[in-house]
Formats: sequence, C-alpha cells, structure tokens
Amino acid sequence: MQIAFLGLGAMGARMAARLLDAGHALTVWNRSDGPVGAFRDRAAVAATPREAAAGADLVIAMVTDDGASRAVWTGPNGALAGLAEGAVAAEMSTLTPGWVREWAGLVAEAGGRPLDAPVSGSRPQAEGATLVVLVGGEGDALEAARPAFEAIGKSVQHVGGAGTGALVKLAVNALMGVGVAAAAELLAALRRSGIDETTAAEVIGATPAAAPVVATAMRLMADRAHDPLFPVELLDKDLRYALHVAAEAGSPAPLVAAARAQFEAAREAGLGGKNMTAVATLYDDRRP
Repeated sequence: MQIAFLGLGAMGARMAARLLDAGHALTVWNRSDGPVGAFRDRAAVAATPREAAAGADLVIAMVTDDGASRAVWTGPNGALAGLAEGAVAAEMSTLTPGWVREWAGLVAEAGGRPLDAPVSGSRPQAEGATLVVLVGGEGDALEAARPAFEAIGKSVQHVGGAGTGALVKLAVNALMGVGVAAAAELLAALRRSGIDETTAAEVIGATPAAAPVVATAMRLMADRAHDPLFPVELLDKDLRYALHVAAEAGSPAPLVAAARAQFEAAREAGLGGKNMTAVATLYDDRRP
C-alpha cells in the first residue's frame, strides 16, 4: 500500500515508523524539517501535503488540533488538492467533531473516502504499535485502510459514521483527564495526612477502583516523573474540545469542566510541555 503520512510529531513519527516496519511504502511530510531526517533513508519526503498525497492509496494526518488539520488538508498545497480519486483519507488527530464532519465533506467532494480514526494511547503505545484506533466512516473505506491501522494498533474499533471516532476519542480523553486530576488531588491529601506517596500509589493502583492509566499516573506523580508521554497542553486542548461537544449536545459536564480547570492552571503555570501527571505539582510548591 502506498501511504502518505502528514505530521511527524511525537506520535506521528512513531506511527509512521511502524508502518514502514510493516512493509508499507511511505511518503512523509512535516511542517518543520527536523523530524524528517530520520525518515530520509526509508521513505520519500514531500515538500507539501499536496505532493505527499499525489498517487497515495491512503493519506494519514496526525497533527495537534483543528487549525493544524485545516492547514494540512486545505488550500492550494493541501492534501485534498493532491488526493487521488477513490483514495482513503484518514484523519487520526484528536479534533472537534464539527471540523471532522466538515473535513469529511471536503474529502468526499475531492473524490476521496474519509475516515476519522483518532487513536487512544500515548508515546509508548505508538512505539509498541499497541494503540486503539477509533474509526468513524464507511466500512469499505475502513477495510481498505485496515492493514495500515493494524500495523500501528492492537485494536481497530468501528464506532459509526463520520465524526463518531472524534466523539468517542474526546470521551476517552475526558475520562482520563478526570481520573488523573482526581488522582493528583487525592495523592496530595494522603501525603498531607502522613501517608507515603509511593505506598499510596502502589496500594490504590492495585485496587479495582484504579483504571490502569490512573494507577500509572499515580506512580509517576509519586516519583515526580513528568517527562512528556501525554503533555498537559494536549490534554487541556482535548478537555476544551470535550466541553464544546457537551455544550453542543446540551449535556452538563461539571466533572470534565473541573478537570479542565486544573489542566488549564497547570498549562498557565508553565507546565504545558510536561506530562499530564505534572498537574499534581499544583498541590505543593514543587515543580518538575
């Protein structure tokens, strides 16, 4: 399969490498030149998204937000301008469902087959090809893209039509954000009550109440280990998008709003590039 991969950030670079490992032919593009160097010996390098998309069976984008996605796909040098008739376009970024639905319409107008296919997991899962791919779109497009998705993920879940992948992904990340924010609060309370943080993290993490991501987060908080796996700034963005979805649906989301306030505070405190676990430092005077 000939694949164009747009966006070689921390996640995208790892996902693109797994596609190459699986034997797919790859053309890559990135907004800045730095990350491209690691791919020059293994993949073709395009000067624009349009050039990357030309002749590709599958065009994948993995970027930070709605604005970056719009810039990659649209305009005279955007990927849609180079999209081949019948090619599958897969937007794997975490975006608002509103933009995803608009994007899907633009793909269809260009003669392509759209899939919104965001992934659940962070850098270790991207490295190990154990992401969960959450797909919205038509089944025939999914089957065409499935070999690529299976090269980067342990599970491919078809959740509905265009935009549903984005909806489910935001729900997943909102649930994670609420859990991590609560863990930070509780770990601080236990520490101030005289319980050793490492012990607390181990004991609570072994109970049914702790989701795996929360158990891991608590251990990292106790160790003051905040090297970025899923940065604060990205989770803050995802929680903001999730609140927008809830507002559009007329559905109250007070817990998500409370969690978002904590991650926003962490970002404003200069912790945006740190791992999401750095939210714990809001509860004491220590900084990672």
